[in-house]
Amino acid sequence: MPQTKALTVTTATTDPRREPLRQFLEPLRARFGLDLESLAPASNDASFRRYFRLAGKALPAGATTAIVMDAPPPQEDCRPFVHAANVFGASGVSVPVIHAADLEQGFLLLSDFGNQTYLSRLNAETAPALYREAWQALVRLQLASRPADFAPYSRELLLRELMLYPDWYVARHKGITLSDEDRATMMTAFERILANNLAQPTVTVHRDFHSRNLMVLDAASPGILDFQDAVHGPITYDLVSLLRDAYISWDEAQILDWTIRYWQDARQAGLPVRDDFADFYRDFEWMGLQRHIKVLGIFARLYHRDGKSNYLKDMPLVLEYTRQALRRYVDLAPFARLVERIEAGG
Repeated sequence: MPQTKALTVTTATTDPRREPLRQFLEPLRARFGLDLESLAPASNDASFRRYFRLAGKALPAGATTAIVMDAPPPQEDCRPFVHAANVFGASGVSVPVIHAADLEQGFLLLSDFGNQTYLSRLNAETAPALYREAWQALVRLQLASRPADFAPYSRELLLRELMLYPDWYVARHKGITLSDEDRATMMTAFERILANNLAQPTVTVHRDFHSRNLMVLDAASPGILDFQDAVHGPITYDLVSLLRDAYISWDEAQILDWTIRYWQDARQAGLPVRDDFADFYRDFEWMGLQRHIKVLGIFARLYHRDGKSNYLKDMPLVLEYTRQALRRYVDLAPFARLVERIEAGG
């Protein structure tokens, strides 16, 4: 449940999900002491999923509120969420408990982690402890990795994500038509990035392990959300998501320090990180390039296809991460020059 924002529960004539949602909750009313009149918007995200909060007098562990996930078929499928919740929970990290489910209709009743996202709490004073908790949870999750748990983060998927950049960011958002030479330059860079990504040791990957999906809890923090897209892939991916976050930035020296601390903890725990930190940091940067290039395309698509303009304000930071990393590697210099030309208008 990343971004808290207004969300309307409308009448049945304008919201076809209202009546199925009532039918899901009504049989649970007595079991959990649910107050259906208290149902109110909680948050939503970049997908079709919506979240609501409601009060309950008989919820497990003495909780007084619960979350309802509305994931409408056929656009969404609750099954990957349920599977990932079971796998992640077994690793010892904190994920919502699933109190009840209607997988066919796309409804889940979940434990409530509250409103305190990492993003809402991060500042210079709180960041060291919060990030330490986050990467320690990440290490626990990675230690429990089994390739059979999730689909591989394949070359095809990684490349398909990269192609969101020319298709949605360059062509649609910037209005630029690339020449054959420019496209060849881009594809050469993409192949080099992918070669690095696919050579990295592999673990369970959340895919959106960042400040909007991590919740500050009183115990066993952080609470981890939005994990339904988990895969088995490069070990640096979630660390890049955490430390080079699209929604909050830190000085490069600080990011380097936290990366070293994660690497030390991961090595001590026996995770398959590179023996030399310089090699690990290069993997971290090249994985970041794949993610940030993809995110530029995703943010452009969210705006132009889905009408979600709030992501436009986050593009400059993601672009700056991309440009900084490209400038550091001679193998990517031609693509770095192309990116600068695109930003200058082609």
